[in-house]
Amino acid sequence: MQFDFDSATPLYAQVSDQIQESILTGVFKEGEQIPSTTEISRTFNINPATILKGMNLLVAKKIIEKRRGIGMFILPGAKQRIADEGKNHFFEKQILPMVQEAKYLGFTDTEIINLIERAFNNE
Repeated sequence: MQFDFDSATPLYAQVSDQIQESILTGVFKEGEQIPSTTEISRTFNINPATILKGMNLLVAKKIIEKRRGIGMFILPGAKQRIADEGKNHFFEKQILPMVQEAKYLGFTDTEIINLIERAFNNE
């Protein structure tokens, strides 16, 4: 995990984002326990309440669950929920504005699809 203490993004949101990224990349797997608030707090010198606030965002999104006296665990299906949320965000923040701009410039839907396929194949 890496945190940017100078970022406009609050630290608790960065905690949530970093844990989600670790789940997506397979660092943390479904059913596994994640590091405790104390461990993360000590490792990165961040207030435990800030860490807990970030984790509570994930509890609310049903990504992780608290097991009283044991710790936080990644729920089954968490990776797919994170991916689905990311895809929806990508659609709203990237695809919709791109299509609106393309329409403004006079592209047809076929031309837009061809451009996307061209870009996809250039990876």
